[in-house]
Amino acid sequence: MADVDPDLPLFPLGLVALPGEEVPLHLFEERYKELGARCVAEDREFGIVLVDEDGPRSVGCAMRITEVLQRFEDGRMDVLTRGTRPFRVVEEHHRHAYASAHVEFLADAPEPLDQDVAAAVRQAYASLASQATEHQVTPADLLAAGAYDLAASVEFAVEAKQQLLEERSENARLHQLLALLRAALKRLEFADLAQVRGASNGVVRFG
Repeated sequence: MADVDPDLPLFPLGLVALPGEEVPLHLFEERYKELGARCVAEDREFGIVLVDEDGPRSVGCAMRITEVLQRFEDGRMDVLTRGTRPFRVVEEHHRHAYASAHVEFLADAPEPLDQDVAAAVRQAYASLASQATEHQVTPADLLAAGAYDLAASVEFAVEAKQQLLEERSENARLHQLLALLRAALKRLEFADLAQVRGASNGVVRFG
């Protein structure tokens, strides 16, 4: 039986979150103050879904509030959230001030890991991190990280992240990520490394 949530709160945004990614949020609209209060009180997930010129996407990432950084008297909150798992919207409804939906959580297809592409991804990521942030990633950290973990620490375009989020094969994600990392390394050849490193704050950024 599929893993579902019949009433997952939704937070439409112009960004894509990935499992394992930390996303700080400032909840100030009344509907999202209500969403945040419910999720904190019930220790429940909510979902971030990308909304762009094509409208809301059907696949999003469930999030959990890991820390309330600041709570204001009027109910506003600054929170730190972390992605947990991808989902697909089955049916959206409006039972609350905020949107929510019946969702199905998405599992990967079972398959052996492609060790060659995984090794190539680790090498490309380590090179990118070293050049863009001067941070040396340890082999142990790389071995423990999957495609989502690595992609979450690089500022890719939202469409690229959405494709990674929707892919249900880790090997396919690794192939996509390898192409993205190699393209990023190519752009670094023409970038001001001092400027890139100064703006990185631990996250690899481009543009």
